[in-house]
Amino acid sequence: MTDTNGTADAGRPTPVPHPSGAPKPGGPVPRPPKPHAVKPAPGPAAQHPHPVVVPTVSDPSKWGRVDEDGTAWVRTADGERQVGSWQAGDATEGLAHFGRRFDDLATEVALLEARLAAGADARKTRAAAVALAESLPTAAVIGDIDGLAARLAAIAEHSEEAAAHAREEKERARHEHTERKEALAAEAEKIAAESTQWKSAGDRLREILDEWKTIRGVDRKVDDALWRRYSKARESFNRRRGAHFAELDRERATAKTHKEELCVRAEALSGSTDWVGTAGVFRDLLAEWKAAGRAPREADEALWRRFKSAQDVFFAARNSAASERDAELEHNATAKEELLRTHAHIDPATDLEGARAALRDLQEKWDALGKVPRERMQDLEGKLRAIEKKVREAVDAQWRRSDPEAVARAAQFRERVQQFEEQAAKAQAAGKKRDAERALEQAKQWREWAEAAEGAVSNL
Repeated sequence: MTDTNGTADAGRPTPVPHPSGAPKPGGPVPRPPKPHAVKPAPGPAAQHPHPVVVPTVSDPSKWGRVDEDGTAWVRTADGERQVGSWQAGDATEGLAHFGRRFDDLATEVALLEARLAAGADARKTRAAAVALAESLPTAAVIGDIDGLAARLAAIAEHSEEAAAHAREEKERARHEHTERKEALAAEAEKIAAESTQWKSAGDRLREILDEWKTIRGVDRKVDDALWRRYSKARESFNRRRGAHFAELDRERATAKTHKEELCVRAEALSGSTDWVGTAGVFRDLLAEWKAAGRAPREADEALWRRFKSAQDVFFAARNSAASERDAELEHNATAKEELLRTHAHIDPATDLEGARAALRDLQEKWDALGKVPRERMQDLEGKLRAIEKKVREAVDAQWRRSDPEAVARAAQFRERVQQFEEQAAKAQAAGKKRDAERALEQAKQWREWAEAAEGAVSNL
């Protein structure tokens, strides 16, 4: 039990060294911790990842003594008992030695309290507390052994609560993790069944897998079943996505073939000079092109350049022809202005027959010149009609002065009407609508003259 060098009971683990700067015996010292001073803290262990234990410094003189002969005693609730013998110095030094041994023991108890408060393994903490409590009746220390016993009993008691709390926390975490995996599996199944956003859906399935790997603590059987659900959903999505892109590839191959045919047709039309009809065909081809869908990207771009090139050739030629036609119409207008200027001398008042002959010459040359720009047509035709009106009025006056001639002129006018009507019929048959309208207008004019001549003859 005792050691002449004052090292009692070497059977226990080596105690924690006494901290430097410990108070001398009899000096002021911190009060020892009360029983139950440290209790298990609620909540997860993460709240106290690194518990800090401050070594206890007690006043051994309150709890025992060392006699002059070196015998060391400690007082407990059961009375005073001998804990060892001190032969290495005076009684004060012996008392301090056995007090430090108690402080080391108290530090071990505080460490167990801190472990329990931090949420460490409650079962191991309890076992250590029970073993330490069993060693107290024979411990070679001087200090508040009853207080340590109460603290160790509290640790054992609270360790049961902590173990139950740990089990509850573990079960709660298992339940939450299971629910999270069930939610992830259900989300994966919904994506597999409904989503057509292939890129974002595929990314989300990978994110689900990454999160899945971080979730622990689910019952193995439940975890395996949930994994099969997720895996099946992912495989279903991959199959559906693969089928979609396979169909898309087929559609693009079909679109490529169709667009190649459209290019051939466009190239065949690029040299056409049927400006109106071919322009309509090109509009139809473009509508077909848009309805054909997309070919593979590089092929689609190359085919479009080919199609557009053929289209541009035709429309460039049409624009060039339109420019030439506009120039021709402008030339005709200039020629008709010149024709009007050269026939400005027509004067039926001085020479009716000469005026009529000059008018016929003017009209024949006028018709031969052809069309003029639309915006100049009214002005030019108005000037021609003015000359025709002046000659017509002179002819009307002459008719009234000569009955035979009036009859002859009336017949001549009727003949002229017939000529213009025949011209109109031919123009209509040739699809020259404007020429036909102009001929009918002239026939109408000559008919009015004929009717006027006939009216004049009948009134004579």
